[in-house]
Amino acid sequence: MNTLFASLVLAVVVAPVWAATQTVTLAVPGMTCSTCPITVKKALSKVDGVSKVDVGFEKREAVVTFDDSKTSVQKLTKATENAGYPSNVNQ
Repeated sequence: MNTLFASLVLAVVVAPVWAATQTVTLAVPGMTCSTCPITVKKALSKVDGVSKVDVGFEKREAVVTFDDSKTSVQKLTKATENAGYPSNVNQ
């Protein structure tokens, strides 16, 4: 019983801080044709921690859901830039 209690206490004390899932909308104004979103989506999907990507040509934006302990908005914008489509946070 003491071992079980000690294990539980240790797990709570040593457990990593829980990551938060975040969603950000990126403006991607350089998308000029209906096939551009495919490239943007592939680039964002390859970023570690990204769980969902929706890219819309009409609004020229990408909505990205990601684990903030594995990636950041800066890494997402860098991924689109490296693919030839600079982006910024759509506010």
